[in-house]
Amino acid sequence: MSKVEEFEELRPLLFSIAYRILGSVGEAEDAVQETWLRFDGSSTRPASAKAFLSAAVTRISIDVLRSARVRREEYVGPWFPEPLLSDPYQDPARAVELADSVSMAALLLLERLSPLERAVFVLREVFAFELGEVAAAVGRSEAACRQLLVRARRHMEAGRPRFEADRQERHELATRFFDALKSGDVDGLRDLLAADVQLVGDGGGKAPQLAKAVMGAQNVARVLGTVFPLMSRIDVTFEPHEVNGQPGAIFRDRGGKVLHTLALDVLDGQIQTIRTVINPDKLGHLGPVADAWAVDREVKQARRRMN
Repeated sequence: MSKVEEFEELRPLLFSIAYRILGSVGEAEDAVQETWLRFDGSSTRPASAKAFLSAAVTRISIDVLRSARVRREEYVGPWFPEPLLSDPYQDPARAVELADSVSMAALLLLERLSPLERAVFVLREVFAFELGEVAAAVGRSEAACRQLLVRARRHMEAGRPRFEADRQERHELATRFFDALKSGDVDGLRDLLAADVQLVGDGGGKAPQLAKAVMGAQNVARVLGTVFPLMSRIDVTFEPHEVNGQPGAIFRDRGGKVLHTLALDVLDGQIQTIRTVINPDKLGHLGPVADAWAVDREVKQARRRMN
């Protein structure tokens, strides 16, 4: 195989590693591109392209994450990962681990780890790299990696989300949720929500946050059941779609531009958390982005006309 063929075969894995370490589609793609430049510029062919490339993308991602953490500490409002509609890397033997690790909730838990802990956890727990391979990738001894892994597991287990294992059940609940949302059925929405459900939005100070830290089934149902009928009056639509491996949707303005994404966390037959990403900087990889401020103004005008 040529270098290009080897790299392209491994590209899905490299992106998936980088995205889980960084929580950013754009930064993950940049890390993969930098990895290719290092591979292409190497004068010798490594014995294992997978080992070389995985180590390179991991180290690049760790460096990027260290600088990104400062920006995230100064972020306006809640910070969520960039929404990922489909994971390019598939491994039937690890399908459950891969799906769980890319969820919004799991990625937010990973934010609690140090960059090294995060990288070690992702390589070992998600992608099942041997400990020696992990050590080589992060430039630490196996003993040090074992300690990093123990700490990472402890943090992750303490707050690990437990999603419904039955994907069909999740899909059916999401279908009922979006049917109720479309019709503005507040009672129907409330019946699907956990008592302590949270509705949280990531606007990053660059877009109106249509739902910011709304708590409780009644409050969340009322907000959703009131806002979306107003949005539909100005031709905002949504298409159900998996977002980070969980039931969700993409919302679009009348011109078809991406307004925001929405993702649902489901546990015990109820929706526990609803997360929206409306920061335009995090939506560009999904297509042309809508002017959320203009949509917000139209929604307010529609509300005034109804009153």
